[in-house]
Formats: sequence, C-alpha cells, structure tokens
Amino acid sequence: MLCLAFCAHVADEALTGFLAVYNPTVLAMRSRFAWYPMPTFEFREWLIGLILVNAILLALTRFAYRNARPLRPLAYVFAVVMLFNGLGHTVFTILGHTVASVQFARPAPGFYSSPLLLAASAYLFIRLRTTRRNAGAQQ
Repeated sequence: MLCLAFCAHVADEALTGFLAVYNPTVLAMRSRFAWYPMPTFEFREWLIGLILVNAILLALTRFAYRNARPLRPLAYVFAVVMLFNGLGHTVFTILGHTVASVQFARPAPGFYSSPLLLAASAYLFIRLRTTRRNAGAQQ
C-alpha cells in the first residue's frame, strides 16, 4: 500500500511543480547552514531516480508479504520517511511557505497525495507490529 501511495505522490509532485519549491528551499537552507546535505535536481534526473526507487520498492513487495526479516528494519525506515514526507507537505500547505524566502500558492506541491502517505504509513506500522506479534506467538 505504501509503495503505491508513494507512486501516486511522485506523480502528484511531478504534476504540481514540486521542484520549483524544493530547489529554492534547498538553496536557501544551504546559504544559511553550510552543512545542509540535500541536493538540488533537474526534473528529468529527479523523476527517473524516483521511478527507479519505486520500481525497487515494488519488487521487494513480494518478500515483504513473506515477512522477510531483513526487510523489516527497511520497512520501518520507509514508513517513518513517508510519514514525515506527508506531514511536511501538510504543514507547508498550512504555512504557505517552506522557508521565509520560498512562498507558494496553496496547497503545496505534493499535498493532494499526502493523506495517502499518512494513511499508508500508519497501516504499514500496524502491519509490522501485527506480524511481529504473530511471528513471536508461532515460535
């Protein structure tokens, strides 16, 4: 579910001009904090990279359904990152800006799919807890 929500989110960001907000935000953060580690992107490389990430995540889904132990920590990380991603788009929509110098018309790019990310992240957390308890009870 979260992989599909992430695919929808990438499409939402691509269609609503996410990089026009993201890149100036990164540049503003770098000018304020020299250590800020986030890169800027051109549209094509950004989209191809996210499509590849989504393809890999979707390919791992069959192992996740088998409750493969090595994927469990990765699933928790994925759920946390997507939860914060959805929350970020929601907060930025409420504020109308990311940093003071980067303002945009509301809603923020990527906002429309944010509820999907939030719901699917919560669902993944629940499934991870449930399958952990079930696996422990079977042993």
